[in-house]
Amino acid sequence: MRLAELSERSGVSAGTIKYYLREGLLPPGQRISATQAAYDESHLRRLNLVRALIQIGGVPVATVREVLRHIDDESLGTSFRLGAALWALPHPPDAPEGDPLAAEVTEGLDGFLTDMGWNHARELGALSPSYRSLISSVTTLVRLGFAGSLDVLAQYARRMDELARLDLDHLDTFPDDSQKVESAVAAAVLFEPVLLALRRLAQEEHSARRYGL
Repeated sequence: MRLAELSERSGVSAGTIKYYLREGLLPPGQRISATQAAYDESHLRRLNLVRALIQIGGVPVATVREVLRHIDDESLGTSFRLGAALWALPHPPDAPEGDPLAAEVTEGLDGFLTDMGWNHARELGALSPSYRSLISSVTTLVRLGFAGSLDVLAQYARRMDELARLDLDHLDTFPDDSQKVESAVAAAVLFEPVLLALRRLAQEEHSARRYGL
């Protein structure tokens, strides 16, 4: 397809597409003349991902470029490729260094991860933004007096474990690693708000059933 058709199918203006091309966020098309190039479905898929990251996720262009670099890095295995792309996305700030409460929370959560059998997460530790985010969030909850017990956290973690299996079952429907990682990154930006909305709708439903209107 020509650039005009790519613009029409994606809903992204030709000028914006040209900007993405200049910034290296979209691979160049196949040159068919001195002034024209042809694009295929992979360009449309990548364009939709870039649009989601920038326009919906509010991810800076430099960060999007880093995410895409990991998506396209065929030297990495599937897990590292997926992890690197997701780690490159923006995350909440870490707990302050030297915070004694954060150190106490870290020790407790390390034991919790071991009990859950999440050995990979435990071994990665502070390398993982998700691990650091968990430490920071739980530390804040404890400090404000809102943290529940690790038993309660384990109940939620077991359900997240089931959800993660479902996520990977879905990723396995894609034919190659690039599409798997693209889908995971898009889901992190687009589908996590859907999950939060479903959770709140379920809470509203069960609240009405349990307590009445």
